[in-house]
Amino acid sequence: MKLVFMGTPDFSVPILESLLEAGHQVVCVYSQPPRPAGRGHKEQPTPVHAFAQARGLPVRTPKSLKSPEAQAEFAALGADMAVVAAYGLILPQAVLDAPRLGCLNVHASLLPRWRGAAPIQRALLAGDAETGVTIMQMDAGLDTGAMLLRESILLAPDTNASWLHDMLAAMGARMIVEAVARLEEDEPLPATPQPTEGVTYAHKLAKDEGLLDWSLPAAQLERKVRALNPWPGVWFEMGGERIKVLDAALLPGDGAPGTVLDDQLTIACGKFALRPLKVQRAGKGVLTTGEMLRGHAIPKGTVLG
Repeated sequence: MKLVFMGTPDFSVPILESLLEAGHQVVCVYSQPPRPAGRGHKEQPTPVHAFAQARGLPVRTPKSLKSPEAQAEFAALGADMAVVAAYGLILPQAVLDAPRLGCLNVHASLLPRWRGAAPIQRALLAGDAETGVTIMQMDAGLDTGAMLLRESILLAPDTNASWLHDMLAAMGARMIVEAVARLEEDEPLPATPQPTEGVTYAHKLAKDEGLLDWSLPAAQLERKVRALNPWPGVWFEMGGERIKVLDAALLPGDGAPGTVLDDQLTIACGKFALRPLKVQRAGKGVLTTGEMLRGHAIPKGTVLG
């Protein structure tokens, strides 16, 4: 198949790689434009852009696909199909219509639950029992197209965003190869309309979502620790210092929210308590909580902000 691939973050890389390994011709890769990153604020290509360049694939990084010129350039590629995975730009109808077989999307949720930008993290934050991947025939709506393939995965109580990200990326890579192969061979791949019930939106993550609000139930905060690492990260503040929490345990406990209940940094929440297990002070390396407390005591009775 003659394909255009459209993707941006790390999640998309295994999906592009799987299509190449399956022998498909990727005539062009579209990705978000390079952006300043790191201490020097030097412009860096996206993970998909960097991977495509290393494979010698042509890459385009338009800021928008709304102009007639951008749409004409896309149509001129003469693709059989476009595969989209976490690209981050809206595809106008002219782009959706250009490939012979349309545009397929690899979406990291069980649609119609968690349409939108951050389905992996939102599923964990909500305490969902399962999630998965949907291969969807794209239309003009936001993740509203008909479903072609759908596979689920159960979420364990300790599932974190990093593990789930990699698992769903691998699942999506396998599923898109199957979908493209079946369409190439004219094998029936029923397009099932999404249910109208159960629609939720996975809004883009904001930097300030990682602040731990001790008035909330500990179970909700523990899910936040698992869902929001590595980005935007989870933290609490003490004495004007931000202390990141990379792992935590849900424990019984009672007290005014934010109160340290013992010498192991068990912290009272709106319901029950949370104990950070791995932490990181500003400018320091990651430590177990015990290691940090030996050099930076937080006494029982301290009330955290």
